[in-house]
Amino acid sequence: MIFGAHCSGGIKKAIDRAREIDADAVQLFVQSPRAWRFPDHDPADLAAFRDRRVEAGLGAVLVHSLYLVNLATPNDDFYGKSVDTMCRTMETSSAIGADGVVLHVGSHQGAGLEAGMERVAPALEQVLERSSDTTWLLMENTAGAGGTIGRSVDELEAIFERLGRHPRLGICLDSCHLYASGLDVTDRGALDRLLEEIDATFGIDRIRALHVNDSKAPLGSNRDRHDNILDGLMGEQLGVFLSHPALQGLPAVLEVPGADGHGPGAAEVRKLRELHARWVS
Repeated sequence: MIFGAHCSGGIKKAIDRAREIDADAVQLFVQSPRAWRFPDHDPADLAAFRDRRVEAGLGAVLVHSLYLVNLATPNDDFYGKSVDTMCRTMETSSAIGADGVVLHVGSHQGAGLEAGMERVAPALEQVLERSSDTTWLLMENTAGAGGTIGRSVDELEAIFERLGRHPRLGICLDSCHLYASGLDVTDRGALDRLLEEIDATFGIDRIRALHVNDSKAPLGSNRDRHDNILDGLMGEQLGVFLSHPALQGLPAVLEVPGADGHGPGAAEVRKLRELHARWVS
C-alpha cells in the first residue's frame, strides 16, 4: 500500500509536511477549506508542485474537494457555487498532476433522492469534462443521516449509470463512513460481500483510494466522527479493512485528528504501517 495522510499547507507546503511525517502519499486542499473563494494559483506554483512530488518520491497525490460543496442541493445559489468550485478544483488538480479529486456528493436536503440525482448528474458531467487520464474524480462513500447521498453501493451505482459509467469516475472508500453507515469493515465476511457487490456493479478497479480512519461513533450510528488509529471502536480490527487482498496497492490516507488535534503526524503514519504489516503477515 501507499501510506499517506491529509496534510495542511496547500499546494506550496503540503508535500513538505507529508515528508516530515514519513508519508508516501498526500491529500491536500487546493483552496481554503473554510471559504468559497477559489485562489488564482500562480502557474509557477503548480509546476513547482509537480517537480516537488517527483523529488519527494510520493506515490500518490489526492485533492479533497471543499466540504461546503453540495451538488444535490435544491438551493440554486449554493448549487452554482458548488459546481463552479468543483470545476476549478478539478482544473487545478489536473494541473498539479493529482491522481484523484475526492468528493462528497452532497445532500438533497429533503427534496428526495430523485430530485438530488437530477442535480448531481449534470454537475458531475461538467467536472468530469475537466478530468484527465491521470486525474480522476473519486466519489467518497458517505456517513450521515437525512438526505445524504452516497451511503450505499446502490446510490453510488445509480450515479455511475446516469453518467454512462464514465471512464474517469472512481470511488474512495472511507472505513469510518462505512462503519457509521452500518457496514462492519472489521468483519471479513461483511467486507467480502461489500467488495463483491462493488465488483459486480461497477468493477473493483473503480476503487482508486482509501481513507483509513477509526471511529468514535458506534456501528450504524450515521455519525461521521473520525478517531486515531487503534484509539477508536474498531481498534486493532481495522486491520481487516486495511489488509484485504482486493485493496492492496492503493493509496491509504489518514484523516485522523492526531495526537494534538491538528491532523495526522508521524506517529499515526507509523501506526498505520505497523497495523498493515501485522495483518498482511
